[in-house]
Formats: sequence, C-alpha cells, structure tokens
Amino acid sequence: MSDLLHYFRIEARELIDELAGALSGLARGGPAAGLAGTGLRHAHTLKGAARVVGFTGMADRVHELEEMLGPYRTSAGPVPGELVQQMQALVDLLSDELAAAEPVAPESVLEAGGVVPAPRAETGTVDLVSLSTVSAPSTAVEATRTEEPANTVQTARASLLEIDSLIDGVGQTRTQLGTVREGARRARRLRTTAQDRLTDEQADELSWLARNLETSADRIERELREVYTTAERLRLIPVETIVPDLERGVRDVTAAQGKRARLEVHGAELSVDATVLAGAQTALRQIVRNAVAHGVETPEQRTAAGKDPVGVVRVEITHGAHGVWFRCADDGRGVDLAAVRSQLVRAGRAAEATLDDEATLRLLLGSGISTATTVSEISGHGIGLDVVQDVVRRIGGRIEISTVPGAGTTIDLIAPASMTAQEVVLVRATSDPPGEPAGTGHGGSVVAVPLRAVRQARRIGAQDFSGPLAVMHEGRRIPWMPLVDVLGLAVAQPDGSGPTRTVLVLDGQDGPVAVGVDRLVGTAEVAVRPLPALAPVPPLVCGIWIDLDGRPRPVLDPAHLATAAAARRVRRPASLAPVVPRRTSILIVDDSLTSRMLERTILESAGYQVDQAGSAEEGLAMATRKRYAVAVVDVEMPGMDGFGFIEQTRTRRELRHMPCILVTTKASPADRERGRAAGARGHIDKGQFHQSALLDAVGELVSEGDK
Repeated sequence: MSDLLHYFRIEARELIDELAGALSGLARGGPAAGLAGTGLRHAHTLKGAARVVGFTGMADRVHELEEMLGPYRTSAGPVPGELVQQMQALVDLLSDELAAAEPVAPESVLEAGGVVPAPRAETGTVDLVSLSTVSAPSTAVEATRTEEPANTVQTARASLLEIDSLIDGVGQTRTQLGTVREGARRARRLRTTAQDRLTDEQADELSWLARNLETSADRIERELREVYTTAERLRLIPVETIVPDLERGVRDVTAAQGKRARLEVHGAELSVDATVLAGAQTALRQIVRNAVAHGVETPEQRTAAGKDPVGVVRVEITHGAHGVWFRCADDGRGVDLAAVRSQLVRAGRAAEATLDDEATLRLLLGSGISTATTVSEISGHGIGLDVVQDVVRRIGGRIEISTVPGAGTTIDLIAPASMTAQEVVLVRATSDPPGEPAGTGHGGSVVAVPLRAVRQARRIGAQDFSGPLAVMHEGRRIPWMPLVDVLGLAVAQPDGSGPTRTVLVLDGQDGPVAVGVDRLVGTAEVAVRPLPALAPVPPLVCGIWIDLDGRPRPVLDPAHLATAAAARRVRRPASLAPVVPRRTSILIVDDSLTSRMLERTILESAGYQVDQAGSAEEGLAMATRKRYAVAVVDVEMPGMDGFGFIEQTRTRRELRHMPCILVTTKASPADRERGRAAGARGHIDKGQFHQSALLDAVGELVSEGDK
C-alpha cells in the first residue's frame, strides 16, 4: 500500500495542477468547451485514483467538481466567473488535502542538502510539482525519488543533482574519445610503416580496426551529444508551471480583503533552470500577494479614482545577458512613501524622516516593517519583503523597486544568469563560403533570435526598398539594416538593387524594424547558456547555445538588435577589423567547455574557422588529420598537459608548422619560461584575458604563416 500511495501522490499532484491550469483558462473567458472537456478528463482520472487508495473524501469533492464542469463540456459560451471561483476554491482544497497527506522530510535528508519547505501558512499550495512530472518521463522521475519524498522541490533538487552528474559524465566521456581516435591513427600508421613485414590478412585487419575505431568514435560522439542536449533540457522547467500558484495567491488575498483583481502573466512559455525557478516562485508568490494586499484598492476606491474596479497585477518574464528578469507591476495606489518613512524612523531604521524616495524604497526592502493598519493572515506582520530579500540572497540575484503614487508599483527580481530553453529563429548572417556544400555554413554565421520578438519573416525585393537604409512594410517606411553590419562581419553584401532578400521584422522601441539576413535556417527550441562572466562581448549577444556539432552559436538580444537597426549604427570593433581568409583554421585545446566556447566565439566572430578538442591527446590526433594555422592551448588538462602538447608539436615533423599559444591561469614567470622552452609562441593570462590580446596574437602568427 505504501508504494501505491507513493504513485498516487505523484499522479494526483500532476492532475491537480492540470485542473488548476484548465480553470485558469476558463477564468479568462471565451468558449468553455475545450477547457471544460480537458478538466473533466483530469477530474475523472483523479476521482478514480482517489477511490482506489481509499481517499473517499477527495473523490467526493472531485465528483462535485465534475458536476460543476459537466454542463459546459460543449458550451460555446464562457463559464460564469462566480462558478469558476467556486471550482478554483475546490481545487485549492484538493491541493491542500494532498499536501497534508504527503510525508514530512526526515531531518537527515534536510541536513544533507534538501530544500526546506516554505511555511504552509504562507504558501498554502504546490511548490513546482511539475519539476518532476512535466519535464521528464515518469519512469525517469520515479527512479530518482526516495521511497517517501519530502516535497516536490526537494525531489526535483535531488533529480537535478543526478542530471548534473550525467552532464559531467558525458563531457568526460567525450574527452576520452580522443584516445580512441588516437588508437585509430596509430593503427593506420602502423599499417603504413610496417606494410612490408605484414601479411595481407594482417594489413587488412589493421585497416578494419582503424575504420571501426573511427566509425565507433563518430557514432558514440553523436549519441553523446544527443544525451547531453536532452539532459540539459531536463533541467529546464516552463515558468507556466508556477502560474496556478500565483493565481491562487491573488484569489486568497482578494477573498480575504473584498477586493477584485486579476493576474496577467507574459513570458510564461520561457523555460528556466529549475533551481532558479524554485527560488523565484517563493519570491513571486509573496510579491504578487503584496501587490494585491498593499497596492490594489477596493472596487469602491478604484471607481472613485476613475479606475477599473478590477485591479491588474502583471508578471512578465524575460531572459537577457545578465540573467532572468521577473517583473511584477500593479496598477494600484503605489507605495505610501510618507508612511514608510514614518515607520522607518519609529522602528529606528533611519535617523531622520527626510529620506529621499530612492533611499526610502531601498530601506523598505528587508526592513521588517508594515504600513498595514491591522494585522491579519494576509498582511500586517512586516515580513513580506523580508521573505523576498531572503530568497534573493539565496539565489544570488538582486531586487529593484519603483513606485508612482496613484499609479502602481513595479518590482524587478533579477535572478542570476542561468540556462534557459527558448524558441528561436535560426538565421544565417552570411552565405556559404565558396567550395562548401550549401547549408553547411562557416563558423559564427548561424545565429539565433528569440521567436517571441519576431513579428514577421518575409522576402523583399528591390521594389521594397525606400532608400539605402529603409524598406516598406505594411505601407510604412521602417529602418533596415543587414545583420552582417550589426554583427560587424567583413562580408560584401548586396544593396537594395540586388536579388530578393530575407528580412526579420522585429518590434523596436519606436516601432518595427527590418533586419536583413542571408536566409532562414528554421525554428528550434534550444538551451541558451549564459555568457562567461568576463566575456568581452557586446550587449547585442545575450547568450550562446551549442549545436549538434558542438559549435557555440550566439543568441542575439532582440531589443539591442532592433535598437541598432533603428539607429542605423554600423560600427565595427577595432579588434575585429582585419579581414581573415575564410579557410584559415584554428585549433583550440582546452578541457574547459566555457573557455573553449569563449575563445571559439571570439575567433569565429573574427572570421576564422575553429575546431576544438577537449584534451591534448584529442588535439594531437586532430592536428595530424587537418592542417591548422595556429593552436590555442590550455596548460592544466587531464592526461597530457599543454606543455606536453607543445613539445609534441615541436618534435613531430608533421606538426612543426603549427605555432602554439598558451591561454592559461598559469602565468607566473616560471610558467612563461617553461612555455617558451617548450616552444610556445605566445602566453595569455586568463586572469587578464581580453579578446584583443587573443586576436592580435593569433593574427600575428597567421600572418607569419602566409608569408
């Protein structure tokens, strides 16, 4: 029976969340038929499961919910708002009943790093249940759960540890494939050098062995890349999974205070790292409750002020170069700054009552004060923003607040940069290089633009241009700029008199703008990684993603892209000015994925073709199969280190042409001298790394090789 209850809790939590989502859709109005039918299916399944495990009270309440939904199964009209509220209250009750039936985490589990559940009096609802039910197959989830999971966030956190371990294991395994490839190369070399002493059967056996090793290594690497990509996405949870929790927070406060308010959420389709979302959920729940409790006025007060009787709390989620932004804005009365100043002085938190507004708002965060006139379950305890501040400190983010008296308050929660899943449009900035098959593309020419920012993708011809910097769109003259100019790529592009072109129409601050691209590659959902903290990249790039070939590709910030096009800025960084022959190949050898991606992005942006190796052994094997103009090498790597790699290139005849640059944290005078002794032609300190140093060093060695 214990196992049965375990599986029931998993299934019931998912079904209750689905019911809450269906009711949220019904609350927005519109034809009820589809959502009511969906809700009935989930309710029927939940009722049957509850009866199987003996939860008759829960089954009876689900049956009551079915009776309410039944008449609207085929209705073309909306469900009355009052009835939706009754059904939402019933689902909230089911959620509470299920939460009460869940076992409590043992102290040993919590001490080992589990997540301490938020107080039920404050939350009263689910905590990211869909971390373990939506984003991964149930069989995989069950394999990572303990016999009696403490709560859904802790279960998800435990699963994430295993996912991270899987990701690390894949990376290490891919590095070891260099040894397999080296074995294949040695087999071929042995067949060549010892051919006179081998029988035909032995020679054929060596050839077969080399081919088999190379084929197996290629197949394993492809499969590992797929596992790696899948594992990354398992860490990412749609923000929409926490929306029912936020909606319930609004309902709780409006019911307790006699107010009317609705929640609007934009960007909920974005998927973010589960650890970030877990912290953001706790903070957003409190922010949303505060917005209604302290910001939104009563219907009578709003009507007297000329506002709609129903207040609006709007939550918007976006992803930028510096993290995930959760913005909560209400259209209420705003913060009573005079009352806050008075409370701060009375509580001894400020020396005088003449604080300016900015300082007052800054002290309000985490001050432990409340301006509520009465203490209730909803407000008056003075702990609301303290909870938010505590969450912000734990996730390493920051919080900003602004207010306009009579118009509302806006609170921005900025979580640290993390991996997110986004729907993007993949475009090619430049055409394929001469001699390469169509569609292969060269190094950084394929970029991603978030799909949500693209209003339209269309083909335009010479007749659509209105001058050299504008095109006609829907009867309007809008700014136009080639993407290669925005990116600063030194590639000749046709002007408006040339052949038909493809443009992306983006929403800019002052209206739509058109960005010209070579062609559309397609759409995809990609795992967008944050940029390294010290990456010297322009604000136009908000992240990177790794394609199936292991190439890092930039994700462009649509706001900066639109601004650049609208302002008709064509600026090229001085460090990227040289025009590099497209066939010039550079080899990066580093066991750090972050370092490889950073160096590769910089070099590909400058026009080089770049290959990368995760170990010295793999790098040597690659260098024997392909000619590289320069190798950029780390020092500290598992197995052979960077000094050993350079020594090998200097002693092996087929590699002597390839100069090497060390890019490493080992930059003491002794390290530099050892590098020179080994044969390094350059030594760049990662601690003082800048893209110009790398590009200048590589460019100088490439120029020497061309002479």
